[in-house]
Amino acid sequence: MSLQEVHISSLVVHVKPEYLQEIKQQILAMPNTEIPGDSEEGKIIVVLETENQGYVTDTIDKINNLENVLTTFLVYHQIEHFETQPEGNS
Repeated sequence: MSLQEVHISSLVVHVKPEYLQEIKQQILAMPNTEIPGDSEEGKIIVVLETENQGYVTDTIDKINNLENVLTTFLVYHQIEHFETQPEGNS
């Protein structure tokens, strides 16, 4: 058996409100992203489910560097560990 981990994170992204839909599409084009909610004021909730912490910080940087994004900040980060069976064993 091997031990794997899953990182579950949520972010709040604040964007210029007139670019809300455009930024949401750009975020959803990134792997492992979900958007469970947003507001007219330009706030977007983003959930990430990834295999490592590096991906979380890379994604925050990518989102923060999108044009018309004002801020991106991490509000929640949890690491789950679970055992996996090697392929071929039941």
